[in-house]
Amino acid sequence: MTADTESTRKVAELLRGEKFGFLTTTTPEGKLTSRPMSLQEVEFDGDLWFFAQQDAPWLTHITTSPQVNVGVGSGGNWVSLTGHALVVDDVAKKKELWNSGVEAWLPQGPEDPSVVLVKVDGDSAEYWDSPGNRLATAFSFVKAKATGSQPDTGDHAKVDLP
Repeated sequence: MTADTESTRKVAELLRGEKFGFLTTTTPEGKLTSRPMSLQEVEFDGDLWFFAQQDAPWLTHITTSPQVNVGVGSGGNWVSLTGHALVVDDVAKKKELWNSGVEAWLPQGPEDPSVVLVKVDGDSAEYWDSPGNRLATAFSFVKAKATGSQPDTGDHAKVDLP
């Protein structure tokens, strides 16, 4: 894996503008389970932030097994980020990240104790950055099939995060 600022910037670039990710946790029985979560727009430094309802049953997964994965992707770009999650009840941070999208789901506001943050401290990420859009990706597969060559799937790297 690479561990440098350029690679972290590439992950940040692929995450920029993405609205949702799948947060995967491990149940106390050892099963993986995922849920769509709204990504909070912050300058990516290896951490991802999510809002949650304090009594959400899946938050217990984090307390028993904090290792998580967040999958994000659209078009021809995908990021899989692994890290450790932590439930955070910090009113100042909630106010900093608060927006109208969050308010639609959690109308009680950032000062209410029933609203918490989930911070994912990223350990590593893996990304796939396909050239062009879905049509270009599909064309690359058709061309590869016709010529007997490998499709151009773009950049792929594993990145250690700071």
